[in-house]
Amino acid sequence: MNHFIDVAVAFLGGTIISVKGGYRVLQHPKEGHIFNRLADARWFLAVHWCDQFPTPAGILTHDGQVTFQNHAALAYGDTVFLPIKSRKAIFNHCLTLTPGEVVTYTIEDSSQTDKHEVEIMGLDIDPRYGRVALVKTKQSGSSASF
Repeated sequence: MNHFIDVAVAFLGGTIISVKGGYRVLQHPKEGHIFNRLADARWFLAVHWCDQFPTPAGILTHDGQVTFQNHAALAYGDTVFLPIKSRKAIFNHCLTLTPGEVVTYTIEDSSQTDKHEVEIMGLDIDPRYGRVALVKTKQSGSSASF
């Protein structure tokens, strides 16, 4: 089978290639799966990125919604991982970042006895909806990165 590739793009550790009829993600479990839109391929890789971590990770939107979270975040609790009162500030940090830049943010609960750090990266997946924040729990002593 002869496939013609117009464009190949690296995105969040994955590869998106343009093919006849749309876009293919090399990391997709179904080898022949074709996304109709580039934004859909990017979204798949953002979800795939979150799923690779053993610690909580998720995707936060401008309106404070966690549109995806991995299994560790679900087990930890979405409002513990990303408390509702902290979401706006977390998202606002991603707006000031340049592409690929990561910032650390400390989340403290209302009792000030429990806190944890998250790493935030702003990402433009779909121009129709604007930027999202990729957020993951910072692993102490780890060099794991975005």
